[in-house]
Amino acid sequence: MSYPGLELNGKTAVVIGGSSGIGRALAIGLAQAGADVIPSARRAQEVAAAASEIERLGRRSLALTCDVTSESSLQQLLQEALRAFGKVDILVNSAGIAKRLPTLELSNQDWDAILDINLKGVFHACKTFARHMVERRSGRIINIASLSSFLGLFQVAAYAASKGGVLSLTRTLAVEWAPHGVCVNAIMPGVFRTALNQKLLDGTPRGREFLLRTPMKRFGQVEELVGAAIFLASDSAGFVTGATIPVDGGFLASGVNQ
Repeated sequence: MSYPGLELNGKTAVVIGGSSGIGRALAIGLAQAGADVIPSARRAQEVAAAASEIERLGRRSLALTCDVTSESSLQQLLQEALRAFGKVDILVNSAGIAKRLPTLELSNQDWDAILDINLKGVFHACKTFARHMVERRSGRIINIASLSSFLGLFQVAAYAASKGGVLSLTRTLAVEWAPHGVCVNAIMPGVFRTALNQKLLDGTPRGREFLLRTPMKRFGQVEELVGAAIFLASDSAGFVTGATIPVDGGFLASGVNQ
């Protein structure tokens, strides 16, 4: 029996939220593993830059924008991907926003904006691309969970609710679509310093607490998430679905660290 390996040659991936932060790192990493990758997000200039970087690696790409709060935008993204590449094997849902403030000050508008992108957007993206994958009886969907999918974090109620929902949605869709050859999994980053959270981490008591509770005593580098994504996207993960892989420097495992 031959080992299927971790290469992604001949695969096509769409990374939503793929123009910055974690999503960009995953898009570049999937391309380095052999996939043709479409990094999509709302800002055309950032999307074009990410697509150009992928092409410089010798892979095919497209600079396509999308808005995860719009089903028609997601449908257009799928159709453009199919027109160019004929299929989509891998979907990564990495678009997300966060806002920290006391819950009693959280407005309905803030709540709706965060849930619309972080949870409803993931749902619509999964549904849009899974129709194609179910028809082909093959596909990989990778969602991005959070420490707040498992633990209570201070003053991020809407974000935590959205990410708890992503974890539950991942498991539910995995069960439903497994008979059709579609694997749905998640990666759970620990504390990674990105443009989204740097103000919450740099030189703050919150940042120091995160470091105290992380056994490796450092923030993660976004490139350290790539290995988990390549595995979940590959043929080697053909019997893996409904799983969440923590990449967290030991955060979830930790109790007393000193």
